[in-house]
Amino acid sequence: MKTQINITPWGLRSVSWWITLLLAAGIIFIGIRFMIIPQVGATGFGISFSNTGDAVYGKIKGIRDAFSGLVLLPFLWMRMRRVTAWVFTTAIIVPTTDALIVLTTNGIHDTAHLMIHGGTALVMIITSILLFWRKD
Repeated sequence: MKTQINITPWGLRSVSWWITLLLAAGIIFIGIRFMIIPQVGATGFGISFSNTGDAVYGKIKGIRDAFSGLVLLPFLWMRMRRVTAWVFTTAIIVPTTDALIVLTTNGIHDTAHLMIHGGTALVMIITSILLFWRKD
């Protein structure tokens, strides 16, 4: 008698799928906010603009963030776990360098923004482990 193993495809029933989707949606929102109201985005990032001419850099950051989230959506939709895992894992460089930028600009005493960027990197590391954990 043959034993059948039923492995459900990665997707809606997976915690890693939902975490990845929520993080992608969050970074898309942050990117759009940076593009529409860059001053608010910069304050939320942890480094406010010195003058109104700096807003263009916020818009540049906004498109980077929006792209970082949007690039994951087709892979999630097609349930391509391994590709999602690799793209998601390489994107950890973004919140990590954001934390370093805040640290070198504001110093160690800006714990709120350091925790936001560092916490995001930590959640992404844990999610990456979950994404790679399952073997096909």
